Amino acid sequence: MAAGCDTAFTVDASRVTFGRGALAEAGDRARGLGMQRVALVTDARVRTLPWFDEVARSLAAAGLEIAVFDAVAIEPTDVSFEEAARFARDAGVDGYVSLGGGSVIDTAKAANLFATYPAPLRTYVNAPAGDAQPIPGPLAPHIACPTTSGTGSEVTGITIFDWLAMHAKTGIASPRLRPTEAIVDPRTTATLPGPVVAASGMDVLCHALESYTARSFTQRAAPASPTGRPLSQGANPWSDLGCREAIRLAAAYLARAVTDAGDIEAREQMMWAATLAGIAFGNAGVHAPHAMAYAVAGRVRDFAATGYPGGPLVPHGMAVAVNAPAVFRAFGQFASARHLEAAALLGADTRGATVGDAGELLARQVIEVSRAIGLPNGLAAIGYTEHDVDDLVAGTLPQQRLLANAPCEVDADGLRDLFSRALTYWAD
Repeated sequence: MAAGCDTAFTVDASRVTFGRGALAEAGDRARGLGMQRVALVTDARVRTLPWFDEVARSLAAAGLEIAVFDAVAIEPTDVSFEEAARFARDAGVDGYVSLGGGSVIDTAKAANLFATYPAPLRTYVNAPAGDAQPIPGPLAPHIACPTTSGTGSEVTGITIFDWLAMHAKTGIASPRLRPTEAIVDPRTTATLPGPVVAASGMDVLCHALESYTARSFTQRAAPASPTGRPLSQGANPWSDLGCREAIRLAAAYLARAVTDAGDIEAREQMMWAATLAGIAFGNAGVHAPHAMAYAVAGRVRDFAATGYPGGPLVPHGMAVAVNAPAVFRAFGQFASARHLEAAALLGADTRGATVGDAGELLARQVIEVSRAIGLPNGLAAIGYTEHDVDDLVAGTLPQQRLLANAPCEVDADGLRDLFSRALTYWAD
């Protein structure tokens, strides 16, 4: 352990209720948290599904007033965050129930924050893009009900958005943003198209792989005060438990969940993997593949993803996955034992493997999973060329919160090499 580095880690998590039919508990749980007038945050698609009616009935049966916001943008922007915050302020709500994917849950977090402590958007946004001011105090209670098996936003203190003027994704990170409770009902994934499960499932896998191979908490600077420990603390014994199990579950069930919507077991297990990986990375943090993904998604030109509305759009999990093999291949030498163990959990034969093999073995397993579930063959398949590399590097460098979590130093030259190597992975 280096001098001046941390000697402890903090474990934070939302209260989680997991299981089929759990959505029916939303009303009682909201009332138990003291809510009286609830902002029910969702998107236009989810509002048409039976899950919305089930939650709305539960809230009404508990005697709660409901104000519905269903204008969530898929891949939220600074503009859509501000719209949701205006709604929350005007509606006079005292609590939030979010029902949807990561975009919905993140929008509810932002609405809660900016309705409670109004300020210019950049006030709380991560540095260097924003001012990274601490959230002044507690937020209103928030119950998050995910309908996709991916982001883990229901258990993290992170909210991500596209800052349109910057052409890049960034976010706000604070323990105060973490939802009070999560209700995870795996029935909701039955209505998801296979391509959506593929992208969100790779987000789960990369959450776990990145958190497991992140810099150890004992290699991160000690906080200035006991309350100053960051959300991204680095790999630690608590996060390791969730990472290992999430990787194992993804290896066993992701391809099944993508190819067969009727495979109830596979979709339920991927929902559980998403929650485990969310708790893990919510305490450890992800690193370079996610940092690079924000530039990839923010600079998309004309790629339209199957299963998603409108375009141009690179879904978050896909934007992460196209970078991951290049990163693991390059970083394997810096955390070889962890890369080898992760590769083994994904099915690689690591007998006799050396330190030099670690990154390659993990990269190959990630590529194999990507091919099996129909993800694009690297950045070139979503419209990027070598001429875009410098622009992608420029969009990634501001993500220092994530880059600092990598097992090695990551500078502009290193990112340039990673993006170049991520253009294509296999011969079509």
